Formats: sequence, C-alpha cells, structure tokens
Amino acid sequence: MDPTLLLIIVIIAVALAFDFVNGFHDAANSIATVVSTRVLTPFQGVLWAAFFNFVAAFTFGTAVAETIGSGLIDVTRVDNFVILGGLIGAVAWDLITWRLGLPTSSSHALIGGYGGAAILKAGFDVLVISGWIKTLAFIVVAPLLGLVLGIFFITIIYRIFQHQTPTRTDRIFRRGQLISAALYSLGHGTNDAQKTMGIIAGVLFTVPAYRHLVTNAAGELAIPFWIVLMAHAAIALGTVSGGWRIVHT
Repeated sequence: MDPTLLLIIVIIAVALAFDFVNGFHDAANSIATVVSTRVLTPFQGVLWAAFFNFVAAFTFGTAVAETIGSGLIDVTRVDNFVILGGLIGAVAWDLITWRLGLPTSSSHALIGGYGGAAILKAGFDVLVISGWIKTLAFIVVAPLLGLVLGIFFITIIYRIFQHQTPTRTDRIFRRGQLISAALYSLGHGTNDAQKTMGIIAGVLFTVPAYRHLVTNAAGELAIPFWIVLMAHAAIALGTVSGGWRIVHT
C-alpha cells in the first residue's frame, strides 16, 4: 500500500477515535441534569443525547469544520504527521481527564494539540492569527456569556413560576429538561463533530493527489457529506458508549 495513503487512513482512524472519545467525554454535560433529576435513566439519557448528536449532521452547515481545516493553521506548511501528533495529544488528554472524571473540553484539547504540533513543525508563523483571535475570544467569552444568560433566564423563570403549584412546575420542567438536553446534544453534535470533519478534510487537502475530494470548483476547502456522516456517527456511538463517570461528577 502507498505509504501516503496508509498514513491518511491512520490519521482518519485516529480522528474518528477522537470523535468517539469526545462523544462519551463531553456528551455527559448534556444529560447530567435530566439523569440527576430522574427524568431519564442513564441509559435513556445517553440514547437521547446520541440521537440528537447524529441528527445534527442534517441540520447545520460546515463552517466550524472549514475553520478547523484551514482557518487556524496554514495547511500548506504542515504535513500529516503534524495533524497526527495533534490528534494523539488531544485523545490522550481526553482519556486522562475521563479517567479522572474531570469535565474538560475536547475542543480545547484538539485546538491546542493541533496548534502546538504545527508550531513545533513550522514556527509561530504557521498560525492563522485572525482565526486564533476569533477562536480564543469565543473560548473566553462563551462561559462568561453563559453565566450572564443563566442569571437572566433563571430570574425570569423564577418570576413566572413562583406562584405555580409544585406539581405543575415539576411537570413543565420535566418536559423542558428533555427539550434542553436535546438542544444541547444537537449543538454538541453540530459543533464538536465538525472539529473531526475539519481534521479529516485538512488531511486530504494537504495531499495533492487527494485534494480534489475536499475542494469545490474554486479550489477552496469544502466538506463532502460522507465526511459529515462519518464524524456524526462516531460521536453518536461514543455517546451511546457512556460517560457516566463524568455525569456523576
């Protein structure tokens, strides 16, 4: 077998393994509340999350994948060993934190591992600064924005339900938790599976012989649907495999 093709296959396999690990590592966040309040059993919860992780393949575009594929690193200056190194680092970190029961971000691990491997290969000039500014800004802003919105919405919810009976409130919130868990899982599948899609597309894009598989008519990076399906299937399977250690934490 052609060594280049073999390396591509290995990297795609590792990327899908990362996606799988991401499924049981991060998806716990979406079902922790519905399980802890006994709206769903742990098994029902992971099935619920896995279903919406996969459905996300048919609902949103591939903007995040394109950013990962070419918006953070100048892919013309790195090789597939860089991508493999970044992936192995991210998978190792995910497995360590899963074993310790720590709820960390797989996305942060992947972005950091990818960037670090690229810097070691080609120096800091390999980074696409505009892409990193945007990505790091959202990494900082997202939890702060979540905090503010959480305070805002809980204040509104409290005012709406403060005069309702406990039975009626419990019934409404049980349904609401199912919806919120579904939306969270949909967002998780949409956002996190696209990281893997971007890596796979980036691998193929760096090899001229296979670049046509992931480019449009203008020669720009484009994500084909077969990559979308693979990535979402992997994260959904990972979710089904569980993540109860982190849910419990």
